[in-house]
Amino acid sequence: MLEECRWLYNYLLAQRKDAYEQTKETLSLYDQHALLPALKKDRPSLSTVHSQVLQNVAVRIDLAFKAFFRRIRKSYEGKGEKPGYPRFRGYGRYDSLCYPQAPSGCNLVGNSLHLSKVGPVQVVLHRPLEGTPKTVCIRRSSTGKWYATFSCEWKPAALPVSSEQVGIDVGLKTFATLSSGEEIENPRFFRTEEKALAKVQRLLSKQEKGTPSRAKRRKVVARVHERVGWRRNDFSHQHSRRIVNRFGFIALEDLEVNRMLHNQCLGKSISDAAWAGFRQLLEVKAEWAARKVVAINPAYTSQTCHACGHRLSSGQRLGLSDRIFDCPCCGLHIDRDLNASLNILALGIQRMSNQSLEAVAL
Repeated sequence: MLEECRWLYNYLLAQRKDAYEQTKETLSLYDQHALLPALKKDRPSLSTVHSQVLQNVAVRIDLAFKAFFRRIRKSYEGKGEKPGYPRFRGYGRYDSLCYPQAPSGCNLVGNSLHLSKVGPVQVVLHRPLEGTPKTVCIRRSSTGKWYATFSCEWKPAALPVSSEQVGIDVGLKTFATLSSGEEIENPRFFRTEEKALAKVQRLLSKQEKGTPSRAKRRKVVARVHERVGWRRNDFSHQHSRRIVNRFGFIALEDLEVNRMLHNQCLGKSISDAAWAGFRQLLEVKAEWAARKVVAINPAYTSQTCHACGHRLSSGQRLGLSDRIFDCPCCGLHIDRDLNASLNILALGIQRMSNQSLEAVAL
């Protein structure tokens, strides 16, 4: 089924490309949907795939071109984003199919997932479904595992009201420092697996391209990356859940992580910490729980005394290796990350107050 979807993806992409080159016209999503019945007659193997899954392939092509044109507009505006024309998919490079109107074609009954054109498949449920399933995506991972992801219409239940407030300063020495004085250690998952990854990559490089042994070694490399991803995601889920359960107001830094990754010395460590993923999970869980999250500009939060408000001058600025903040004005001696988290909390409260005043004025 994946290979049939891959063939259709390449066919529809070539069709759009040829139509523009020959007639300067752009085919729409509905034009390509209308071609599917005739394609099924010319290629009977397409009938082994559910009709809505085939329609979803055309939707992916349409989204790919919309993203392409959006990137072109941004490049003209000087945003520096490369357009990246949609590419054809090689063998084994199409790894998912989507049922957009569940339970049509895909229905979960107990521990069996009934797939159209396939039949019942035994599954291991991560947790019972909550709400009404709307879409189901079947995905094959790089290590050959299969996953079914359900998107459900669901009304979350708010957690009990909490009056506790917290500011969070993320870093590399410690993953996060809370304004309450607690620290979350940085596990450095990728760094701990670096030697194992280097070993399996050396073995992969010795295999001849296109051979079964190289495919086997490639799966071993993918397994190491998968293990790192699992541990990192579990870490982010666990700590974001604990913070949301405890605090009613959360202030954190609005970091531009993509720009920070260009740092040649710290890029790998920043990527390993996965601050953006942690923030995303924190915001999603907070919205479900009816908690308030505010992202503030992190500028000078490490260089300003939270007690008296004095900002260090250019000659007094703390470097990355300086871990203690000494205020020359009030004499405060405090860990720099804790000082930053207290400043972040104060700025978050100030922003909330300003928003409340604006709402009253309106």
